[in-house]
Amino acid sequence: RIMRWDAAIRGGAFFLIGGIVTVLLLPVLAIVALAIRLDSPGPIIFKQRRHAFNNHEFDIYKFRTMRWNPAAATETLQQTTRHDARITRVGRFLRSSSLDELPQLFNVLKGDMSLVGPRPHAVNMRTKDRLGHEITARYAHRHRVKPGITGWSQVNGSRGAIDTTAQLRRRVKLDLQYIENWSVLLDLKILALTVPAIVKRTNAY
Repeated sequence: RIMRWDAAIRGGAFFLIGGIVTVLLLPVLAIVALAIRLDSPGPIIFKQRRHAFNNHEFDIYKFRTMRWNPAAATETLQQTTRHDARITRVGRFLRSSSLDELPQLFNVLKGDMSLVGPRPHAVNMRTKDRLGHEITARYAHRHRVKPGITGWSQVNGSRGAIDTTAQLRRRVKLDLQYIENWSVLLDLKILALTVPAIVKRTNAY
C-alpha cells in the first residue's frame, strides 16, 4: 500500500520527471496545438471535471479531439464510441495515438494527477445508465490515491470507453490491485509497459 512517506517521495519524483518530460515534449505539444487550430474551430485544450484523490474533483486537460459544441457542456455526458461522428480528423489520430493525453502533464505539475495511478473518470459518468458506485460498492476505493496518466488497468488491456458493467468492474478490480500492491518497481513496470500498450492502440478511439 502507498503510505504517507511513500506518497510524498513518489509525488516528488513524478513531479520532477513530469517537468522534464514536459520540457522535452514542448515541440510536440506546439505541433499538435497548431494541427488542432488548423483542422477545426474551437479551443485547443478541452477541460472536463474528473474524480480525484479523496473523492475531490479537478479539471483534467486534454487536446480537443471533437467538433466544438459549447452547448454540450450542459448536456448529459456521452461517452465516446467507435466511429464517433463528433471526432475530428486530427482528433481521431490524436486519440488512437494517445497524444490527446499529453496536456495532463500539466495536471501532474499542478499536483492534481500522478504519472501512474487509476485513470480518473468523468464526474457523473454512467455505464448502462448507472453511476460507478451503483455498479460496485468498491468504486470509491480507487480514489485513495491520485489518478494517473497511465495505470495498471491501461497496460492490462482495460483502456478507453467503458461500455458495460463488466468492463467497469474489471477496471475497478485492476485499479485496486495496483493500490494494494503498490511499489516503486510496479510504477516503473507500468511506465515501461505503457509504450507498447499505446503502440498496440487497443480500445483507443
